[in-house]
Amino acid sequence: MLKTRIIPTLLYKDVGLVKGVGFNSWRRVDTVIPAIRVYNMREVDELILLDITATEENREPDYEEICEFSESCFVPLTVGGGIKNVEQIRKVLRSGADKVTINTAAFEDLGMIKEASRIFGKQCIVVSIDAKKGEDGQYYCYSNSGKRNTGNLVSIWADQVEKSGAGEILITSIDKDGTMQGYDVELIRKVTEIVTIPVIASGGAGEYEDFYKAIRFGRADAVAAASIFHFTEQTPKNAREYLRSKGIPVRKTE
Repeated sequence: MLKTRIIPTLLYKDVGLVKGVGFNSWRRVDTVIPAIRVYNMREVDELILLDITATEENREPDYEEICEFSESCFVPLTVGGGIKNVEQIRKVLRSGADKVTINTAAFEDLGMIKEASRIFGKQCIVVSIDAKKGEDGQYYCYSNSGKRNTGNLVSIWADQVEKSGAGEILITSIDKDGTMQGYDVELIRKVTEIVTIPVIASGGAGEYEDFYKAIRFGRADAVAAASIFHFTEQTPKNAREYLRSKGIPVRKTE
């Protein structure tokens, strides 16, 4: 059985670390490099670093920033935001990222995922799915930082991106994001029941039990979180200890 990963998520805007609720109401909480250094000391499994304005501003990733961030990061680093094509993926990886995460561009050109997987290896390609439940009870995929309903059903899209070569899926509940009220386990299961690649759950963690529920009942392979680590005294280390006490295999055991 694969060991579960605990992955802090860093959302940044103009090198300032921010956090919001429901992909909105952003507030400054720190700067990026000091946060990366703290997580280095805490020996987290991985980090996810997302530029939240690159897509909206229709600009490329800032490769110099990514290089600076990666030089300070001693754990596997996934970078996303503004990536539109294979050449930009190449530049992000050359800047020091271990993986890229792609959302909006996948809806515009799913063939890019297939090509990138072939060139760089599927282990480098994470497709991010941001989702909301509609009035009809179905979960729909959103692009452009949660602003546009693509009309794609989550379960169908997850299957398509796996078949196109994605190595992992990062599934985020827009409604739960930043609320610290727990993951949307039903949403996570919609994805894990369809695909065979690893699934990272995101959006809503407020206590260690939420991690457990996402893994045990949602069948997530990893859990990503931001607010729980920014705004409470809870830590990745203690989260690992809690999960281990519940019988969940984790990567590090202090």
